[in-house]
Amino acid sequence: MADTDLLNTPLIWINKYLQAKVIELAGFDRLPFFPSSPTTIDELTETWPDSDGILCVYDRLSRMNKGKFPHIKTEQILYYFYATVNNPPINMIKIQEAVLRLLNRGDESAKEVNNWCSIRRVNLGTEESPDLINNMFYFHTFKVYQLEEARDIIDFGTARTYGGNKIIIEFDYHQMPALTSNTWAPEYLSPGASKITI
Repeated sequence: MADTDLLNTPLIWINKYLQAKVIELAGFDRLPFFPSSPTTIDELTETWPDSDGILCVYDRLSRMNKGKFPHIKTEQILYYFYATVNNPPINMIKIQEAVLRLLNRGDESAKEVNNWCSIRRVNLGTEESPDLINNMFYFHTFKVYQLEEARDIIDFGTARTYGGNKIIIEFDYHQMPALTSNTWAPEYLSPGASKITI
């Protein structure tokens, strides 16, 4: 798989960074990250993976660019962190504080993430058949928002969880030139040819 593959997204690199660093800071054995595929929180906990009672579900939120420069993009990632066993309130505090310490320092956080990514590759395949990709993004800034809503208390209770955090991470980045369409050229019809039917 090439570095320009469509699966090479900023989301993968931020998730891998957060997963490794939160495990390290909080002292967890593992912290699985999953895309938001279940339609209800109850459905998620019915099929709770082998996660030692702690897991993260995420969703990518694209946003309108704030500036006039088209190459620096702004996006958000919505994270739901859940804990069901082994002292959930303490684990939620550890996760929240780890995320804040790691990614709530603007361009300083971006510098650390860029450095971390620069010496790593992500395997999108398996150990037997690896598909390795390099980071193709440069991060400029990070911000963290903690969300607290009354609805979450009901959702977490329905899901039989004992702790939950909803966190949004906003980040600015640009793609490396290999990912941009900078080789575009106008198309022309041959003289006397009719328009292409699609």
